[in-house]
Order: sequence, then C-alpha cells, then structure tokens
Amino acid sequence: MGTKRCIAVLMLAVGMSPEVEGRRFFDDDPLLREPQPRRVEKAKRRKLNEYYDFFLNTFFKPGEEQPEKGPPVRARAVNTLGEAPDSAWYENRHVRKRMSIEELVCGPGNSHAPDMDHPWKVTAGKNEGITPGLRIEDSKGNRYLLKFDPPSNPEIASGADVIGSKLFYALGYHTPENYIVKFGRGQLKVSEKAKFVDASGEERPMTERDVTEALLKVPRDQEGRYRGVASYFLKGELIGPFRYHGVRTDDPNDIVPHEHRRDLRGLYVFAAWLNHSDSKSLNSEDSIVEEKGLRYIKHYLLDFGAILGSDSFEAKSPRAGNVYLFDLKPAAAQFFSLGLYVPAWMTARYPDMPAVGRVESRVFQPDKWKSNYPNPAFENSLPDDHFWAAKQVMNFSDEEIRALVETGEYSDPEVVDYITRTLIERRDKIGKTFFAKVLPLDGFRLRDGRLEFEDLAVKYNFESPRKYKLQWSRFDNEKETMTLLAGETDVAVPRALGNRPGENCLAAEIRGEKPEHSVTVYLRNKGGQVDVVGIDRKW
Repeated sequence: MGTKRCIAVLMLAVGMSPEVEGRRFFDDDPLLREPQPRRVEKAKRRKLNEYYDFFLNTFFKPGEEQPEKGPPVRARAVNTLGEAPDSAWYENRHVRKRMSIEELVCGPGNSHAPDMDHPWKVTAGKNEGITPGLRIEDSKGNRYLLKFDPPSNPEIASGADVIGSKLFYALGYHTPENYIVKFGRGQLKVSEKAKFVDASGEERPMTERDVTEALLKVPRDQEGRYRGVASYFLKGELIGPFRYHGVRTDDPNDIVPHEHRRDLRGLYVFAAWLNHSDSKSLNSEDSIVEEKGLRYIKHYLLDFGAILGSDSFEAKSPRAGNVYLFDLKPAAAQFFSLGLYVPAWMTARYPDMPAVGRVESRVFQPDKWKSNYPNPAFENSLPDDHFWAAKQVMNFSDEEIRALVETGEYSDPEVVDYITRTLIERRDKIGKTFFAKVLPLDGFRLRDGRLEFEDLAVKYNFESPRKYKLQWSRFDNEKETMTLLAGETDVAVPRALGNRPGENCLAAEIRGEKPEHSVTVYLRNKGGQVDVVGIDRKW
C-alpha cells in the first residue's frame, strides 16, 4: 500500500477528513481487509476492576459521545461499502460466504477437546461464590478453564457458553473454543503446585479435599457425572481485556476509538438477539499472537455463560435486557404512579425449564434492549450500525439456528425447541425493527448494464413490494462533487459512465416512501471495468 493511501486510511480511522488527499475512492477500494498490522513486541498487561467499570460507565460517560445537535459521529473502521473489513477485531464469516452447518457447529474449532481417557491435572481453583472454577491441564498439555452450572439450573450456563462461542464466532468475532464435558470425580487430580482461593479470598496450596468440596456445589446428571464447560486457553500472551472506549496506547494498530468501531457498535444488535446483557469489558481479552511470522494484538470476546436466559450463577432476572442495574427512570415511574405503572417486560412469561432460565420473544423490543450497564460503543451506535448487524442476524436460517442451539447438548429436547423458537422470533423482530429505520437496500450489483439491488424488508416479508425513486449524477472523485444528469432516473446505467477516459464515477441516489431515507450508490469505471465502489446511507 502506498504512503498516500496509508495516510488516508489513518485519517479516516481517527475521524479526519481525507479531503486533503483530494479524492474519495482509492484504487484498492473497497477494502475487504485492513492493512497488515504493525509488529507488536510487547504490551502492558492490564487489569480492570469490575466495580470500577460499573461505576465509570453508569455514572460517567467515557469516550466521545454523539453530539446533541449537528451531524452524528459515523462509525469508523468501515470500508467504502459500509462494511467492517477483516481485522484483528473481526472476520467476515457467515455474512460473506455462507458457512455450512458443519462449519457453524465447529465454530472457533473442535480439535482441542480435553482428553477424557486420562485424568486431568488441576493447576488452580477457587471456591468463591455460587459456582466454583478450576484450571486444568489434560494429558496432552492443553490448558482449560473448567466452569460449572449453578445448582438451581443444571445445563443453563454451560449450554449458553458453548452456543455463544459458536454464534459470536459465526457473526465475525474471535472467541475461545468451548467444550461440554461430563466426568466423574476421578477425572480430576490436583497438581503439586496448584493454588486455591477459598471462600474468604485467601490463597493457599490446593488439596484433593478442596476439589471435592468445590464439586459439592455442582449438579450431577442421572448417571452421577458432573457437567461443565472446558474453555480452551486462548493462544498467545494474554494482556487483559479491552475497553469499549478509547484505544490501547501500547498498540500501534489500535487507532480507532472503540466507541466508534462498527464491529463494536453493531455488537449491540447481536447482544440484543442473544440477550447478552453482560456485554462488558471484563468479558473480553486481548492477546499478543504470532501468526505467519507476524506478531500483533488480537481481540477476543469470551464468557458467554450469561447469554440467553442464563446469568451464569442463576437464571436471569426479568429486568436483565430491559433496564440497567441502576436506572432511575423506571424506578421513578413506579414511584410516581404508586406502583400502577407496569412496563411490558414485567408481563413476560417464561417456561418452567431450569435449563432455559428467563429469555423470551413476545415482549422483546430490539431497539429498547439494554445491557446490564451502559456500554459506550452501544450508546454511540446509529441506524446504519444497526442495519449492518441486523442483516447478519437475518442471514441465519431456522435450520442453522437449531443446529447451533443443539451444540448446548441439552438433555431435554423441549429446551432445544424453546430456545430455537425464541431465537428465530427475536431474529425476525430485529430485522423488522432495524430495517424500518433506514432504506434497507443491499446486494448492489451490475447486470446487463442495469443496477440491481434487493430490499431486505421485502425479502423477509416485513414489507410489501414498493417503488423507489432514482436519480443519477456524475461524481467527481477528485473534488467530491455531484453533477446532476437530467432525465437519468432509471436503473439502466447512463452512458455518461463510459464517455470519459480514465477513472469515471457515477452516483445513483435511491429514495423510498420516506424522503429522509435514502441510499447513494457509487459506480466506478476503471479501465473498462465497472464496479460498485461505495455506498452512503441517510435516515
């Protein structure tokens, strides 16, 4: 990549206008992958305190906020088509090339399942809280974090954790390999160097009795086996979680404020779909990895035991996904109405299935959904961020969703049926809600000299077929100016695209029934090859 192009990418990433470069589209647009990252030799390991993160995001507003007046701050780390390019944060998977059922079920990998033929070595453990946690190593030297379900809800957290790792992977994020494991007490042997944190928070050498007492909190199946999730340790040098605002100052590749990354803003929609109310920094991890001789920082999402109807240590509260943990507005409404005000989420009904917990679709409102406490990237998200994510959610078929739910290995088929049906209904609500907030045209392409596209709201039967108004203009790529082409209002590409030598661009502005909603599509004729090179959305 040339020096000028690198400068332009950098300016767009930090929010500066590329006008000083004198052109909007470059030779390699649209970028499908971010430029090769710069080498990272070392970075500081950082820890985040859970209480600090809660108070910071609840009572303050870290990061840059959307302005109350004037144009909004659009997402960055976006290519000219409005897509998030492949990067250390995100990989276009199911949305770019449809994954097979086998690939979806495999998720981030299935080649590192713990060896069940030999005992596992317990290297560390804790017995704090409702559910214990153990670090183990199998006979092959593979390391895992072993997590369990709460006694009140067998299978709830383990099933959610495995489903979440595979669904978020298919959606494009980097996630750990999670495996459902079932075993007897003899599978666990304490290492001589193992350390244990007891209920009082004190660390000491670990004993076999500590393991036995920890397992007293773990439910067992009809065969007397313990069930848990073995989460394969991430590769590389772990350096702590990322924040949903700002950048890492010790990462030369981290130049886009996290609150403005499309892949983190759009995560709001994915979190709403899967009821991932615990979407916070502490459920992420940065790791220095070396791949193909390149050493850089890779960003992961992890700990999905609190998605769907699970809150990891118990079933979710009915409040989860509907109000923040600290939220004065609903409390004030209850107080001033003397308790007569009843929000819709309080009328939700849940199945009597401990493995499901509390997740439903009837009163679910995608654009009103909330994480446990404010997330700067979610707070900054805009309708085009939501559209980018919603079209990916709608890309999952009923069959694919069922196959992914089945990876939770629930013992009751009715649990699989309920979760599958709920995710399908939440998926459809997401599409209907967020497609209505923009003109949801997508799939732009040229065929036989005509501009073709599809209306996703019509495709998924949220709207009846409708008409559009189209106006062509000549676009000057050097000056970024439009010149209206009178009378050119058809999908047929005007001859003007081929009338000038060299690079030539046209723009087609398309409007629907709502005049404020429009999509402008840019075509470029470069050396006789005509391609869609850019898309703008207005709402």
